[in-house]
Amino acid sequence: MNSVNLRLKRESARKMWFKISSAFLLGLCLVACSGGDGDDLDSFIKNSAKDMRPKIKPLPEVKPYLALQYNADGKLSDPFHPRKASNKSSSLQPNMNRPKEPMEAYPLESIKYVGLLSKTKLTYALLLTPDNGVQQVKVGNYVGQNFGMITKITDSEVELKEIVQDELSGDWIERVSNLPLQE
Repeated sequence: MNSVNLRLKRESARKMWFKISSAFLLGLCLVACSGGDGDDLDSFIKNSAKDMRPKIKPLPEVKPYLALQYNADGKLSDPFHPRKASNKSSSLQPNMNRPKEPMEAYPLESIKYVGLLSKTKLTYALLLTPDNGVQQVKVGNYVGQNFGMITKITDSEVELKEIVQDELSGDWIERVSNLPLQE
């Protein structure tokens, strides 16, 4: 057992000696190769940098700013007053005297079409209100806050004709809106 340990120690000592001598020889070779001063390389680098000068384009000439004067001469309308698209009055007006229906209390965006009922020749749409109530409506009923009257009820949507005021002219115009079936 001792002979085995002794043999292992000798082998590891040889390997260690080989590594140390290899590192020493490599270091010696590197020192031997760096014997030149490198003065010619240093002088080349210094001289080549002297010849290089960057070429910069001259800045463009600045043109003076000429301010234009604004003169409307009374031909332009006041931008702070609403414009009128036309002077003719629209014959379309919402009926302000009729009694309001319960579904007109809710904005159209908050109402959902959730179902369809058919009784003989009448078709009813089931609309879900924001307070989770379900209302039954038919063609001719009013829904939403823009005087929207139901014109058609299908199994996929409820079609309404709303009367809204045009932002530009202030006249009343018709707009078609739909409530798609929510699944």
